[in-house]
Amino acid sequence: MERVYTIPLRKVKNVQRTIRAPRAIREVQNFLKKHMKAEEVKLDAKVNEKIWARSIQKIPSKIKVKAVKDDDSVVKATLEE
Repeated sequence: MERVYTIPLRKVKNVQRTIRAPRAIREVQNFLKKHMKAEEVKLDAKVNEKIWARSIQKIPSKIKVKAVKDDDSVVKATLEE
């Protein structure tokens, strides 16, 4: 199964400045677990770099990812161009 999602990260901007990027990573993983009904989510390095691009405090307000689910319930997420 393959899907493209636009994941909103606006709510993460309400948390403390010094933990925003790690929280955004967790939000992306939780979103994909919920929507793809998966056990495990693996993020591509490009997704990580996109969130961390402007440091820990200034995360993007949303991120577009392509999620691919294999047979053993593992989702691999890559950045959608």
